Amino acid sequence: MKGFKAVIIISFMMLIFSSCTKKNGEETLFIAEQYGLAYAPLQIMKEKQILEALLPNTKIEWVTLSNTTSIREAMLSENVDVGFMGIPPFIIGLDNGMDWKIMSGLSKNPSGLVTYDKNIKTLADFTSADKIALPQPGSIQHILLAMACEKQFGEADRLDHLLVAMKHPDAYQSLESQSTIKAHFASPPYLFDELNNADNHLILSGEEAFGEDFTFIVGVCGREFYNNKKQYEAVNEGLKQAITYMKQNEAEAIALLSTSYSIDELLLKEYLTQEGMIYSQEVEGLERFVDFMLRNEYIKNDYQLDDLIWE
Repeated sequence: MKGFKAVIIISFMMLIFSSCTKKNGEETLFIAEQYGLAYAPLQIMKEKQILEALLPNTKIEWVTLSNTTSIREAMLSENVDVGFMGIPPFIIGLDNGMDWKIMSGLSKNPSGLVTYDKNIKTLADFTSADKIALPQPGSIQHILLAMACEKQFGEADRLDHLLVAMKHPDAYQSLESQSTIKAHFASPPYLFDELNNADNHLILSGEEAFGEDFTFIVGVCGREFYNNKKQYEAVNEGLKQAITYMKQNEAEAIALLSTSYSIDELLLKEYLTQEGMIYSQEVEGLERFVDFMLRNEYIKNDYQLDDLIWE
């Protein structure tokens, strides 16, 4: 297995053999998210205390982690019950023995590869000295880039040697300062912020790489949490209420999210109404991700929808 692909497996196996600690006996629900506007309904759930209303005798704990590897580690050590992530790292975890499935979709949103270098107009223009930032090996950004490479070069791993794992806020700062990296595979708000800079331009969009619409973020849980129907159903209902609130109370939602994301309300409204910013519990694109990842050896096993989604 080639370099960057191998890192995915090695990192995961290190987590399996890491020490595990149990949660204490109190009724607590732990939820992990990551950075960006793709997770906006979760901010609404927090600010409106939707889960507290649905689970009055349960303490809700939220944690923001830098990537899916951190979420997998926390779920393995039973410190997180529900994690929100892209579809590819979820599939990689399943392929490596994680007893988990998708419980809900969360969002679709634009994504893309951005650079400040005027000489880089296509993927073919990257040199061996250039660096591309994305969250981690096996992230949705990594797999989308690999899909584009397969289409353009016939080699999914063509640019893997240029990749640098970096959380979005750090990658954004590096791109703006034109220092460590040459390009960033970004998602909102970082994607929009970067494209608002006249020095930057888009090389590739996530939709171009994938070839059709797809769900960007899903909620994932293990079998034990799935069997806890009270909490499982409350989280799904909470997501439904948060997404509905955002649609029916736009001004109030933007005011709440403006504080959560430290973004001016007018700018945030512009971002949230961009084409492709969709919050939905539907899940799209699973089969295409599985087919591509199996064909290119990111996973070893084929999966059907029943293997991937709890209900």
